[in-house]
Amino acid sequence: MEIDAYKRQDKEHENHWWFEGKKDIIYSILKKNINKNNLKILDFGCGVGINTKMLSNFGDVTCFDQSPEAIKYLKKRFNNNNKIFIEDNLENCEKSFDLIIASEVLEHIENDEEEVKRLSKLLKPNGFFLATVPAYQFLFSIKDVKLHHKRRYNLLNFNKLTFPFFYKIKLSYFNFLLFLPIVLGIIYCKLFKIDFIDKVEKKPNKLLNYLFYKIFKFESIFLNKINYPFGISIIFFGKKNEKNFSKNQGM
Repeated sequence: MEIDAYKRQDKEHENHWWFEGKKDIIYSILKKNINKNNLKILDFGCGVGINTKMLSNFGDVTCFDQSPEAIKYLKKRFNNNNKIFIEDNLENCEKSFDLIIASEVLEHIENDEEEVKRLSKLLKPNGFFLATVPAYQFLFSIKDVKLHHKRRYNLLNFNKLTFPFFYKIKLSYFNFLLFLPIVLGIIYCKLFKIDFIDKVEKKPNKLLNYLFYKIFKFESIFLNKINYPFGISIIFFGKKNEKNFSKNQGM
């Protein structure tokens, strides 16, 4: 991402309805499926560490990001936390982790299939993988360009991407309840070529921020019971597929 994106997220993410709501959704999926607090966790492509402290409720967290700018923010925030470690090289980490989180990461990577394969190698047998990605290519906008996104996904192609390496436990759209107003806003900005990234990543006024957060958080109540038919984003949670993984070693 551009340096400005790290600065903006570091400044704005706390109490921002989108970042806090997504964090609640990730937490709810993990809480339902993992009843441990001693996991070895990789927060892959973690940026400024938006989800990292929440993940430390489940065990020790290794933060990894390729950007020196991100590493700077991570050290500033977590250097004195004895459950959070900062890493800029994963070459010696094969089969090291019980859980890998890749939240808003795979859309940045040119060869996403190769990256998913590489991440599966970092998991222990029966390890878990959770990813979130933006949905629907027709919503690709200047915001995606500014964030250096290569693509957006749908359930079909994301299922195809993860299937060789993971047993699917959960695959669903989310940010369902706010879908229509967000889509209309994006389409409007695309039509009139409006650069809107600063507006959406900065907190709105307190009332709107509170309302959006409550609506977004409300989704987490039902997400463990149902799959939403559409949404602004996709969430995947799965378990390492040792059998299929072995077959795909030569891919």
